[in-house]
Amino acid sequence: MKKRGKNLERFFNYNFLKKNRKGQVTIFIIIAVIVVVLGVLIFMFYPQIKTTLGFEPQNPYAFIQSCIEGDIENAVGVLSVQGGRINPQHYFLYDNQKLEYLCYTNTYYQTCVVQIPFLKQHIEFEIKNEIEDKVKECFSSLKENYEKRGYEVNLKKGDFGIELAPEKIVSEFNYKLTLTKEDSQTYDEFVVVLDNNLYELASIAESIVEWEATYGDSETTTYMNYYHDLKVEKKKQTDGTTIYIVTNRDTRNKFQFASRSVAWPPGYGNA
Repeated sequence: MKKRGKNLERFFNYNFLKKNRKGQVTIFIIIAVIVVVLGVLIFMFYPQIKTTLGFEPQNPYAFIQSCIEGDIENAVGVLSVQGGRINPQHYFLYDNQKLEYLCYTNTYYQTCVVQIPFLKQHIEFEIKNEIEDKVKECFSSLKENYEKRGYEVNLKKGDFGIELAPEKIVSEFNYKLTLTKEDSQTYDEFVVVLDNNLYELASIAESIVEWEATYGDSETTTYMNYYHDLKVEKKKQTDGTTIYIVTNRDTRNKFQFASRSVAWPPGYGNA
């Protein structure tokens, strides 16, 4: 009788544990589903939740940086492979790419004439001209975003400048933003910095152009011996044009352009 009682006790205990495990599994599944649903809802409605909880919108400086830096990067990428111009005017077509002549002569045996005397300043102007509309758009968008959040916004617009500096491109915007809600905050000296060594590449290009204008050629190995992170290629064309490609080995950034100096008639020395 005692033995039968113990067997019944074991049977009930086993069924209880079995049911308990099933219940635990069901609870875990329900919790997992709830977590997933909450994650989806937070992802979908995060901006509204953020505003409701009272979080501040994106810092104005960060907003302008993220809004404009992509367009600066695109402009730099285009003019770097086209000899310093967004829209090349006097160019050599190389690998389906229009390369601006930075030094040129249309006569034989003569050294070339520099086409863009101040290359770095010209590049700065090209970038500024290319992003001008985007700058206006970004600051207008910044103003609208704060107004939608209940701020009184005073935006004083100004000019802006681009500077090629060592290992970076600096854009300074002479705008002044004042935000008023419970109190007032003023933001000015908006600066966007892009990590890029176009300054160094353009400087090497200017030096090569000086050699081309003075001697009709340049010695590219000199630059690579002195600057070990640089690769300078010189590719002679049949019409007397020389293609120069200056590349930073670390960043893979490059600057390429065309030159035609001391050209020889066909059959008299051109490669």
